[in-house]
Amino acid sequence: MPSAEKSKRINVRRPDIMEKVKAEVVTHYRSALVEHIRANGSKFAYGKTSIRLAKEFGFCYGVERAIDLAYAARRHFPAEQTVYILGEIIHNPHVNEQIRDMGLTFLSGSHKTANIDDLKEGDPVVVPAFGTEVGITNQLNARGCTVIDATCGDVMSVWKRVRQNAREQVTSIIHGKAWHEETMATSSQARAFEGGHYLVVFDLEETDIVCRYITQGGNREMFLKKFNGAMSDGFDPDQHLEAIGLANQTTMLRGETEEVQRRLRAAMMERYGEEALDERFRFFDTICGATQDRQDALRELLSRPMDLLLVVGGYNSSNTSHLAEMGEEKLPTYFIKDAFEMESPNRLHHFLQHKQEMAVAKNWLPTDCDLTVGITAGASCPNNLIQEVILRVYELRGIFSREILNYIQAPNSNTVP
Repeated sequence: MPSAEKSKRINVRRPDIMEKVKAEVVTHYRSALVEHIRANGSKFAYGKTSIRLAKEFGFCYGVERAIDLAYAARRHFPAEQTVYILGEIIHNPHVNEQIRDMGLTFLSGSHKTANIDDLKEGDPVVVPAFGTEVGITNQLNARGCTVIDATCGDVMSVWKRVRQNAREQVTSIIHGKAWHEETMATSSQARAFEGGHYLVVFDLEETDIVCRYITQGGNREMFLKKFNGAMSDGFDPDQHLEAIGLANQTTMLRGETEEVQRRLRAAMMERYGEEALDERFRFFDTICGATQDRQDALRELLSRPMDLLLVVGGYNSSNTSHLAEMGEEKLPTYFIKDAFEMESPNRLHHFLQHKQEMAVAKNWLPTDCDLTVGITAGASCPNNLIQEVILRVYELRGIFSREILNYIQAPNSNTVP
């Protein structure tokens, strides 16, 4: 293994490269139909079918930057040189397939064709938008790899807070999904300093278990069994819940994170008194702004009359799953990754995030009446996929895609036929 102790970090976003990258990204992900609908109040109607888009959806800045960096990395290095990527650049299968087809070599996930052990000094490695664990960063450093870091800035803001907690011997309680790449990367930051610890809580039920232990104590072994795989090595609830700081996976529901914060704060106040809160409890608002914008936009969309909602995005996308949860509380909602899931008006394949399994919705799309369909998408979903979903809705309602595309290009196309 090389003797290098630090990876080399480079900027691949040279003006000459980025001009070509921007052109490629537009070709791969742009949608004239989506742009038309956005320019006309996020609504569109043709025949008996109306579409309502959330005012904020799809790619966020962090996702766009990560994709740009992956594209730029491939252009920066000679065609004969292998460019690696640690795993999925974002949680969208179509985008990851595009990255693979451009020639990047995956080190994990369904597209994996190599291992970290295969890396040599100087090999270029792209770090995805979620970031990566400290241990993997150390391996890249030890091998002297050239790192192209696409970690989202909002994620790194959370890391800063978690590292500060670790430095000051405050346990980070992370509201998130322990199995998610971002939360795994964030929790690893809690171990950056000796004595640092973390505990991941998934929902309010798990939060209440922690709160009861803080206020009442309990069976230590049962607690450790419950949170197995979601806590730092050596975590001791009798010791490491005495001073806590709440952090979060940036794509969780803001309202739920705020309720986690409220319950933990109340438990610490009950146990130690209000005068000790500043010393014993910390909370920083680290929900991603783009995540919140999309949740707020969907909330506004749901206040309008609609017959059903389609939520488009990767099935392992956390922010997309929360949009689906919001819709399910109001009206028939279907979480789909693309238009291919829309088999017919009688059969639609969709994902049940609570069960983590696929299901088939039967007779989901009426074909002989006025219909309003709401559509939103997660921050990792490109506009071209949203266009395909919209066009498929019209196809299933008896209108050809070409008719819709011709219509939006015609003069006075904002006039409903």
